[in-house]
Amino acid sequence: NKKDSILILKYLLHSQTSCPYRCHCFTSVQILCSDERMISLPRNMSRQVKDFILVNSAVSYLFSPTLEESPQLTKLIFLSNALRSVHAQAFEHLTELQELEISGNPWLEHLYLGTFSKQGNLTKLLLNCNRFKTVLPGMFDSLKQLQTLQMKGNIISDLPTFLFLNLQNLRVLDLSQNKLEDVKREVFSGLARLEILRMNNNLIRNLTSNMFHNISQLIELHFEGNKISELADDIFFVLTKLKVLNLRGNLLTVFRSLTSLTDLILSSNQLSDLPEDIFRNVTALENLDLSENQLTLLPEMIFHNLSSIKAIHLNKNHLSNVNGKLLEDQLLLQQLYLSDNQLESLPQGFLDPFVMQHTVRLHGNPWKCDCRMSYLHDWMLTNSRGVEMLDRVVCASPGYLRSRAVVSIDKEQLVCPVSKDDMPDLRSCSLQAVGDTVIINCKMDTCSPLTVKVQFQEDDGSIMEHIMKHEPKCSNETMIEIPVQ
Repeated sequence: NKKDSILILKYLLHSQTSCPYRCHCFTSVQILCSDERMISLPRNMSRQVKDFILVNSAVSYLFSPTLEESPQLTKLIFLSNALRSVHAQAFEHLTELQELEISGNPWLEHLYLGTFSKQGNLTKLLLNCNRFKTVLPGMFDSLKQLQTLQMKGNIISDLPTFLFLNLQNLRVLDLSQNKLEDVKREVFSGLARLEILRMNNNLIRNLTSNMFHNISQLIELHFEGNKISELADDIFFVLTKLKVLNLRGNLLTVFRSLTSLTDLILSSNQLSDLPEDIFRNVTALENLDLSENQLTLLPEMIFHNLSSIKAIHLNKNHLSNVNGKLLEDQLLLQQLYLSDNQLESLPQGFLDPFVMQHTVRLHGNPWKCDCRMSYLHDWMLTNSRGVEMLDRVVCASPGYLRSRAVVSIDKEQLVCPVSKDDMPDLRSCSLQAVGDTVIINCKMDTCSPLTVKVQFQEDDGSIMEHIMKHEPKCSNETMIEIPVQ
């Protein structure tokens, strides 16, 4: 049966590869060892094995002869072990290695110079989540084929200049989640082909104006979660190919945009005012995140010419109103977040430019459910599938509608009470009915204009409206007669 077949297959694989004790040999070329009781590497690995993975073991030391019997390895991974020290010649015989990872070792504080001296074929090196405080100059000099280097999650506070000088093929460099406070331009010397740089979640306060001159081919740049408060005007000038810029969670109060970006993340800063032309030349921009800032107002034309924009996040700001033409050109917009602001209503036609399948967030605003809410009320009923957390879009006022979901209210309930301050002085107006005619007679004290609107509601609920306007002629009496049909 099927169960017996699987057992036979496992037995054959085990016998063919002479699988070491406490390890799993899934194929003839792959071995995974994961046992908390394992204190040393297995000695009886087959010469067919190309990939060796050691996870969650008690192995504390890698000595020089440890792996000399497996020179054929191309992939070697030590993940979440108890490593305390790696001998400088531990990998001396592994000249075929293409991928090496030494990550998740909380007691591993340093590596010796020359540790990677024989790994000229290495293309991927991961040294994440250890306890490295420093990196020695020349540590990576022999890795001329390296394409990916990660050292995230350590406690590195300083990088030697020219550390990466020989890494001319490096495409990805990840130095995130360390203790870096300052990075000099010379650190990136030699990285002419670097495409992705991750420096997020460090302690960096300043970026020098010439910092990126040696890495002008960058496509992605991540500096989120630092302490950057200002940027030089020309700091990104050389990054003509940059597509993704992430500055989330810094201390920025102003920002100047780039023309080549497709993704710009400025959330969780202290932006309070943006110039109208900030995105004027960023015509390729697709995703813009301005959430969790201090924005109170957006210029009418700020998003114009962003013909490729697909997502705009404005949630968690202090917007109390938005211009009716703010989204006029954004025909491809698919995602708009306006949640958690101070909005009481939206202008007539504000959301009409949506022609694509869309997602909108509107909850967390103090919506005022009066006559000015009619447009948004009708739009949400028609587009309810596109509004996330629809039941949380609730009225804050008037009192008798407070906490009611906007879409649960009848349109007839959305009324605006008229106060004396909103009306001309009508104390001298009289109402007279003669047959089927209603006469409104007003003695005006001033030359103010007056408009009278009369609505007739039919039995089927339809409403006919008549409007009469009085143009001021400075006479002291105006009579408006409206026949009732």
